[in-house]
Amino acid sequence: MAFLLLGLALLAMKAAEFGPVANWSWWVVLAPFGLAVLWWAFADSTGLTQRRAMDKMERRKEERRQRDMEALGLTTQRTKQVSRAEAKARREGPAPPAPAAAPAEPSRHDPKL
Repeated sequence: MAFLLLGLALLAMKAAEFGPVANWSWWVVLAPFGLAVLWWAFADSTGLTQRRAMDKMERRKEERRQRDMEALGLTTQRTKQVSRAEAKARREGPAPPAPAAAPAEPSRHDPKL
């Protein structure tokens, strides 16, 4: 986009015969347009344009999800629950190991029935 804006500015200056650009060659004035075409071809061939579009879509989706969750009142309550649980865990320290479970009783189901 910068190449395009630069090309438009130089073109306008050349057409208006403004400043030193009036004496420049047309090749120099039109070069930014060629660079813009090369940049767009490179960006499209490497997938840069598609990745940027996908990232933008993901950001919008996440923002919409957060906004909807807040509108439903889910994020504030969930945040409070998480912060309370974290504070409780910090106060109590690490949890003691769980006692070993007793072996399960064998099934009383008769497979022949």
